[in-house]
Amino acid sequence: TLFRSAIESTSVLADIPLALPAIQRAEKLQKRAVTVGFDWPEPVQVLDKIEEEIAELREAMLQGEHHRIEDELGDLMFAMVNLARHVQVKPELAVRSTNAKFERRFNYIESHLQLQGRTIEDASLEEMETLWQQAKSLEKTA
Repeated sequence: TLFRSAIESTSVLADIPLALPAIQRAEKLQKRAVTVGFDWPEPVQVLDKIEEEIAELREAMLQGEHHRIEDELGDLMFAMVNLARHVQVKPELAVRSTNAKFERRFNYIESHLQLQGRTIEDASLEEMETLWQQAKSLEKTA
């Protein structure tokens, strides 16, 4: 452990705070690794890595091993942050935007059902999906 502590204290990654939110820390870890040449040269290579991670996640899910599923999902998310960095997108902003989009579309489903005197619990998944697609369509024309 003395050897490990010495390596960790001199590591290029040593001063990146553990207390950072996970996505922000992943970004910082990757940016720091880039400074020593540890990076994919092209975004398409990151996409290949994402596909590899998806395949590994599928395998873990098929085997039903929760700890492996968590590990592979983490790898996939880390690779997604890497892709965001490569295409100059802030992953936190991208997820926030998607959260807002999800809320708008889900609210559309709830509102539409409410106009029919129904609750979301009364609707089937197929009905909700149809309404979701309507909301999506309306966003494209707005």
